[in-house]
Amino acid sequence: MAQRQKILVLYLATSALDTAVIGWAQYDGLGGTSMTGDERSPPYKTGVAALEDGWRLFQASPLLPHPPGIEFQTSYLKYEFWFEQWITLPDPETVGTAGGASRRPEAEMTSS
Repeated sequence: MAQRQKILVLYLATSALDTAVIGWAQYDGLGGTSMTGDERSPPYKTGVAALEDGWRLFQASPLLPHPPGIEFQTSYLKYEFWFEQWITLPDPETVGTAGGASRRPEAEMTSS
């Protein structure tokens, strides 16, 4: 069976996974992308909520010391966390045989 990856990038208020999401991006291997501003609220309130929903954390931004005065400059969001899910696609030969074909077949999430 074919698999596709979904990526979720959460920008948190601090380096702790249980703090509020202040920005996000989603990339879907099945097609589709959404960014901060596309929706009124983030897909999860915290990074922990994403973990509880089955997302796997695979990268966190390094904690770097920031020089005095940096809080007055605009720059990148410091606390970036990358999550992934792997979706198993149904066998193409069986898609549409029960209930008609769809543009985007139902998929199952697999844990890696």
